[in-house]
Amino acid sequence: MKVRASLKALKLKDGAIVVRRRGKTYVINKKHPNFKARQG
Repeated sequence: MKVRASLKALKLKDGAIVVRRRGKTYVINKKHPNFKARQG
């Protein structure tokens, strides 16, 4: 999982879901499990 300042590029990818957990924003992708990131 990468920590990034901006999740915009990852959230536009096919199959991406933006989730908020414990005050942090995560992008998870079921289709492409390598594209995981969190912000903050």
